Amino acid sequence: MKKLRAGAANEGKDRQIYDNGLIGLLKDIHDRIDAAVAEADGWPADLPENDILMNLVALNHERAEEEARGHVRWLRPDYQNPEGRVAEARTGKLEIAAAKGAKAPWPKTLPAQIAAVREALEDLGEVDAETVARTFLRDRAMAVEPPAGNVCGPRHGRDDR
Repeated sequence: MKKLRAGAANEGKDRQIYDNGLIGLLKDIHDRIDAAVAEADGWPADLPENDILMNLVALNHERAEEEARGHVRWLRPDYQNPEGRVAEARTGKLEIAAAKGAKAPWPKTLPAQIAAVREALEDLGEVDAETVARTFLRDRAMAVEPPAGNVCGPRHGRDDR
């Protein structure tokens, strides 16, 4: 399809792939989807790719701000939010210890772990990985050390004795 959009000659093996893969049909479907999406967003159908990307980034920032204020636009509300609960506004801060002595659970995904370690380091200052680990329910310095040492740099979360 890239060659077709670029206007390259459609000969030999390329023609066979075009015919067998129904590339013309796929291109038509893609073009109709692109036009429908552009119309739904109020954009011209021939908007350059860079402008599309800029618009998408702006839309993403708007969505993130709305969600931070507690307004979530569900794609499938009956499935994603069956109770119809209103989302709470987020402050952007990870609550590591809401109450004195309370520990936050250790996040399961690496991006969430990195965010949690950064938040802990903001609150605690320069400390070793074991100290950061103690702020979480899963008290294992080895689990905290990679995100703390590799992402936050050598000055944070490392014991450089």
